[in-house]
Amino acid sequence: MKNKILTAVSTIMLFVPWTILPLRTFDWALESPVAEIMISCYAAFMIFSGVFTIISYVKAKAQNNIMKFCLIVNSLYAVTGAALLGMMIIPKFMG
Repeated sequence: MKNKILTAVSTIMLFVPWTILPLRTFDWALESPVAEIMISCYAAFMIFSGVFTIISYVKAKAQNNIMKFCLIVNSLYAVTGAALLGMMIIPKFMG
């Protein structure tokens, strides 16, 4: 039962980062402070979902086919989220 719940949570986490696309159609979402905060929050969520899926796969042994797919996609999300945060944070320290 625990493995099914972890798999369901990881599967739901696959679709959450795509919700930024409809939000970005609003004018208020394109303004500077809101856009930076929104991207930072989504990047942090992507990193969290990648770490959560890796821990669920390795420690909780939720190793089914759906979880393998979630592991790959959420790991890519985590790397992308870390890169986005890095691109936002590094210029603040350099200049």
